[in-house]
Amino acid sequence: MSETARRTISSDEDGMRLDRWFKLNYPGLPHSQLSKLLRTGQVRIDGGRVKSNARLATGQEIRVPPLRIDADERVDRPATIKPLSAEERRQFRAMVIYEDDEIMVLNKPAGLAVQGGSKTSRHVDGMLMALEGEYRERPLLVHRLDRDTSGVLVVAKRRSIAGKMGKMFATRSVRKIYWAAVKGVPKPPQGKVDAALIKAGGADGDRVRAAKPSEKDMAQRAVTYYAVIERVTNKFAWLSLKPVTGRQHQLRAHMAILGHPILGDNKYGGDIDMPETLSNKLHLHARRIVFPHPLSGKPVDVTAPLPAHMLQTWEMFGFDAERYDEGPGE
Repeated sequence: MSETARRTISSDEDGMRLDRWFKLNYPGLPHSQLSKLLRTGQVRIDGGRVKSNARLATGQEIRVPPLRIDADERVDRPATIKPLSAEERRQFRAMVIYEDDEIMVLNKPAGLAVQGGSKTSRHVDGMLMALEGEYRERPLLVHRLDRDTSGVLVVAKRRSIAGKMGKMFATRSVRKIYWAAVKGVPKPPQGKVDAALIKAGGADGDRVRAAKPSEKDMAQRAVTYYAVIERVTNKFAWLSLKPVTGRQHQLRAHMAILGHPILGDNKYGGDIDMPETLSNKLHLHARRIVFPHPLSGKPVDVTAPLPAHMLQTWEMFGFDAERYDEGPGE
């Protein structure tokens, strides 16, 4: 693509994140190049600078500068996508815990990436691409989970629904509850962590940290409510976590900032001095999600069962996962 292009957002793209829009329309554009284009102001919406997480609105105009790829290769053109094997199809169907004509909710296992990367060939988004022929449109992710976090993941079956769901997440109309096992017992047993976060690279991959006062302009505000459900003396606790915002690694970083890292978290200290009898996998699970259906407006309330490694820890600590669950609206 050697010339500047100007693209108008359609109604089906309303509410979509800008980085997602680029991935759909210019699949060959590396994320690093998009970041540079945004940072230098070469990509603009209605003439103004914009960030990758900006939500698009119908009728807006995106300025797309010359790109170093064949950017006219649109995703709606035929592409060679390897179909799912019978075993992969079985694995995908086993993840589905809610489905209707417009959306699916998956129980993503820990260790499965949501999207691809330079060293990731198997991921949920790739599975959805392979399933495109079975639906009216290609199913689309409407939010993300870390690779090592298990639990509820919402998928829209068409782009217009993805746009509506995107607006819900952006306006915080979606209620999310996570369960975690952490080191120690937070005091007070209920509280709020309001700590802005900033990206900080590390030898083992990206992570975030609390922003310093001088970094206020670059930081992202992040707010998490927590509550202790049960404890093992003063050594471990089972927490219910409710993120108000949705930043990368928010819950993991906030628990570490609180002084109670999540068990098995190798980025934020939760894997240090763990008992040998416990799994070293991340003990963080997206337990429940509640939101109005994008068409009917009726409540969709989906709960995902704990993964095997967390169930094993719950049994070892004497926690009863079936006894505690919050009712609608609590």
